[in-house]
Amino acid sequence: MPDDFAGHIEDTKLTDALSERYLAYALSTIMSRSLPDVRDGLKPVHRRLIYAMHQLRLDPTAGFKKCARVVGDVMGKYHPHGDSSIYDAMVRMAQDFAARFPLVEGQGNFGNVDGDNPAAMRYTEARLTQVAQAMLQGIDENSVDFRPTYDGEESEPVVLPGAFPNLLANGAAGIAVGMATSIPPHNAGEVCAAALHLIAHPDATAADLLRHMPGPDFPTGGVLVEDAASIQSTYETGRGGFRLRAKWAVEKGQYGTWYVVVTEIPYQVQKNKLIEQIAQLMEEKKLPLLGDVRDESSDVIRLVLEPKTRGVEPEVLMETVFRITALETRFSLNMNVLDATRTPRVMALPEVLRCWLDHRHEVLVRRSNHRLAAIERRIEVLDGYLIVYLNIDDVIRIIREEDEPKSRLMAHFSLTETQAEAILNMRLRSLRRLEEMEIRKEHKALTAELKGLQTLLGSEKLRWKKIADEIEATRKKFGSGPLGDRRTEMGIMPTVVDVAPDAFIEREAITVILSEKGWIRAVKGAVADPAELKFKEGDKLKLIMPCFTTDKLTLFSTNGRAYTLKAADLPRGRGDGQALRVVLDMTNEDDVTLLFVPTEGMKYLLASNAGRGFIVPGEELGAERRAGKQVLNLKPGEEAAFCVPADGDHVAAVGENRKLLVFPLEQIPEMPRGSGVILQRYGDGGLADLKVFKLADGLSWRLGERIRTETNLREWLGARGQAGRMPPSGFPRTPRFGG
Repeated sequence: MPDDFAGHIEDTKLTDALSERYLAYALSTIMSRSLPDVRDGLKPVHRRLIYAMHQLRLDPTAGFKKCARVVGDVMGKYHPHGDSSIYDAMVRMAQDFAARFPLVEGQGNFGNVDGDNPAAMRYTEARLTQVAQAMLQGIDENSVDFRPTYDGEESEPVVLPGAFPNLLANGAAGIAVGMATSIPPHNAGEVCAAALHLIAHPDATAADLLRHMPGPDFPTGGVLVEDAASIQSTYETGRGGFRLRAKWAVEKGQYGTWYVVVTEIPYQVQKNKLIEQIAQLMEEKKLPLLGDVRDESSDVIRLVLEPKTRGVEPEVLMETVFRITALETRFSLNMNVLDATRTPRVMALPEVLRCWLDHRHEVLVRRSNHRLAAIERRIEVLDGYLIVYLNIDDVIRIIREEDEPKSRLMAHFSLTETQAEAILNMRLRSLRRLEEMEIRKEHKALTAELKGLQTLLGSEKLRWKKIADEIEATRKKFGSGPLGDRRTEMGIMPTVVDVAPDAFIEREAITVILSEKGWIRAVKGAVADPAELKFKEGDKLKLIMPCFTTDKLTLFSTNGRAYTLKAADLPRGRGDGQALRVVLDMTNEDDVTLLFVPTEGMKYLLASNAGRGFIVPGEELGAERRAGKQVLNLKPGEEAAFCVPADGDHVAAVGENRKLLVFPLEQIPEMPRGSGVILQRYGDGGLADLKVFKLADGLSWRLGERIRTETNLREWLGARGQAGRMPPSGFPRTPRFGG
């Protein structure tokens, strides 16, 4: 420090000093650390790693070198930061589950998808991949600018030539000051196809390009379930997100069991932490449908999810798992990058591809000019050599006799200084006839190449054709095979699976028991002998029905109302159960006519004891309210006496007067509610029993322990509303079909 500044103190406002220094820090973070360059898709640390490995000649065909050596070179020459951050960046470039197209080939422990850390850099080795080699193609041909390193002793590239579309192919993520970037990886073959389309159609929109690259392609696979319109909007604005799910399939086990096998998990999800999360949620009872989770992975991911009961639908099980675990993630897209002027901004897909193509155009022009200059220099030298062969004796004389042969040669043969210097440096054996032929051949080839380069530089159309050919070669090389085939499946937006609360109930066989006095309960499994059931004193069995805990029961009462009960809510155990009037708004005078589990699509015939009725769809009998739903309207003194499945083609009605009438079921109207129509007329009394059956099977009834069937029913066939005739001999005197 000069003596003039010794003890110098400058007064500055704290706000000005802070804002100035924070702005410098923010700019350094944005431009030199966190945001990738749109041209090569790399941050400075990644670019410096690749260039340092190039300087060490670690190409794909060379041997491996210790990562510590590479990190040391990068830190000492180009990147004055901590070695751990440099090594971490290098590791991510080598992980095939982190990078879609790895730029570094690692040898040793570079971590795994479980989240295990890599080995220390003194143990691991690395070299560049063919993808990185493509990124460097032409770097020694003045294709990009170089700048001094931080200490001024070396130089480093401002950007790599980037023959590979790295920004979109490998993606990028970073958090700067006041801004961030998040770009998912894509399929290189699809990106190249979109770039070729943009070359052919410069005004192409994001929608046009998405026909060639439909969406991200993550290294760990998975299923992209984002809506197509949302994907298009995301790429049009450069901001949005993608919904990614694990890939799964159902495998059958023994005895009707099944389990779900997850073979691909979302990008950047660590498998071990995922399993821990699922196990923790199971322990907290937040995944009631899931019975167990196992990790059967080797080098291929295989997570086994076992349901608690096989009665659960796989789609319902996975929907509950997707909702609260990392088996479904959302990957954001924020294409905030540095453009060619090092300005950070958010770009849409067409602009990102256009910037890469413009960079490739600039690289082509610079490489062509570099090659053109080299050819011109070589042709200049070759022209001098040819003069030697034409005037060899004079040249030898001048060199031997003149004190200043260089100037004499230049004056005598009109040579340039470069040509004269090259002639003086020639070896004697180069003067042989064979060498002259080789020089003339080289001169002819270089002259042809020179004309081709001049034509190329003079025609923009030819330059874009050349770029298209290079991109097509990249597409063929990296867009197919094990590395280039698409891994992420483009799924469709999943339909909303309504996971009802009932889905969280374990499906278990039970038997529902209803007593004469209206007490209801459930027992586990089946009842072998109903006679052994115990009730309160003076009470006995009225209805018994096997079902499952996941079922909803429908009760049809004598008041014409339908009620719904959840089997899982019924009291279970050895007690007497619960009175229906406590659970439902029923009086002691109301009695249950029928207790059943509605079958989907089934219709039921409702009838009062007065002989009026109608057909009602089963879904109309559902009522979640305690008060139920009035279905059959009754007149004073009437009761709803019958609710039977309408699973036949004819109806048999028998009155209390023992007269039987058989008529077609189609004569009864179907309605959601009402009073019904007359089924059978009576002089006195009412309807004793009702049955729906198939005429071809005959009419059956129970007589004691026997079942009797009458197939010849012509005598009793009639129309609805008739009085009927006395039943066949052997019909019960009750009179009921059940005996």
